[in-house]
Amino acid sequence: MDTATLSQWQFAITSVYHFFFVPLTLGLSILVAIMETIYVRTGQEVYKRMTKFWGKLFLINFAMGVVTGIVQEFQFGMNWADYSRFVGDVFGAPLAVEALLAFFLESTFLGVWIFGWERISKGLHALAMWLVALGTNLSALWILTANSFMQSPVAYQLEGNRAVMTNFFDLLRNPYLWRQFPHTIAAGLTTAAFFVVGISVYHLLRKKEDELFQRSLKIGAIAALVAVILVGGVGHAQAQKMFTAQPMKIAAAEGVWDTEDPAGFSFFTIIDQQNRRNLVDVRVPYLLSILAYNRPSGAVIGVNQLQADFEQRFGPGNYIPNMNVLYWTFRIMVGAGLLMGFAALYLVWVSTHKHKLAADQPFMRLFPFFIALPYLANTSGWIMTEMGRQPWVVYGLMKTQNAVSPNLTPGMVLTTLIGFLLIYGLLMLVDIYLLVKYAKAGPQEEEHAPSLETVQAME
Repeated sequence: MDTATLSQWQFAITSVYHFFFVPLTLGLSILVAIMETIYVRTGQEVYKRMTKFWGKLFLINFAMGVVTGIVQEFQFGMNWADYSRFVGDVFGAPLAVEALLAFFLESTFLGVWIFGWERISKGLHALAMWLVALGTNLSALWILTANSFMQSPVAYQLEGNRAVMTNFFDLLRNPYLWRQFPHTIAAGLTTAAFFVVGISVYHLLRKKEDELFQRSLKIGAIAALVAVILVGGVGHAQAQKMFTAQPMKIAAAEGVWDTEDPAGFSFFTIIDQQNRRNLVDVRVPYLLSILAYNRPSGAVIGVNQLQADFEQRFGPGNYIPNMNVLYWTFRIMVGAGLLMGFAALYLVWVSTHKHKLAADQPFMRLFPFFIALPYLANTSGWIMTEMGRQPWVVYGLMKTQNAVSPNLTPGMVLTTLIGFLLIYGLLMLVDIYLLVKYAKAGPQEEEHAPSLETVQAME
């Protein structure tokens, strides 16, 4: 493989590893803040112990997310120097704000939260957790501001061989951002909700800490239903935006080779990309047009027509992404989302029709395994998002093959790729080990915030 391909693999792998930790951090910060707020309002000790238990798991995951995220910043200069030179004036601004504002906000108040138990008032301590949640989710906003520019460039003008920002606030007003950001936050909340539900059911099955985990399960059930509905609604709006912002991504993900009006939604398709045809193609009539335009008519431009248009506008080349990857990652994401939706409805039904959320109810034993569902949806969704933009690193402005650092050799990238695989794989195993260990252990009777030594060890 050449340098560009290896660099793509390296960034993709580090991004997937990093995003393994991010959604849980986003969502669990909110749920822990809610739990502590309930404790402040009610004064019931069970909510204090609940806050400390889930807060400990949040801390483990947060530390791992920070470690894996730092490396990606360096890759922009080391692997993608030409990209950084081209869009650094635009792309660098939101990343700088993320580091200077959002990350410092969350890390500062996280320290207050860790060491402030019994040292500041209950209300101020809960406020510190809310500020951690705010900082955590603001970090996602700034990262997604940069990513949304790559997906749908705005607020720039070309000066020579550089893209120069024209208006910072226009960058924030990018319509793509305000579909991508809520979708990511809702996905994070979904991840945290199923995490809380799965661990709560695990303990209830063992008749351990019944009251604490019964209440955790109710909070998780409500959060899961709200979050899944938000993910579906915002995801639909995001998909509709793609029909105009990145029509090739939609056409490729649906196996639409030639323009259709009305367009059917693929129920099952086997795509032969090499010969530009579908070997099997079972479709639901009108449904793709309905999803795109909210009516049973409307053209979905085909891959062949888009390829011809791109060749005319940008010159010869292959502008078709890997259609099989897009087709199946989209369906994995949607399938996992639908399963989570049914699971969340079931949880809420049980919580409203039973005196207690008894773990011996039908299907409850499945929920510890359902912790994996949001991770599956998150990962497949990001693979579709990023691979569907190819061959562009900045859509319509810069191709990936032109973005790589000119002085790199395949051997250099391969060496670091293997190193990252080993180190990140080890970190993921450590994270899973610590989460499983402390999740299984449950809250202790006299549990306090982690000691300084514990936090330093996790970092």
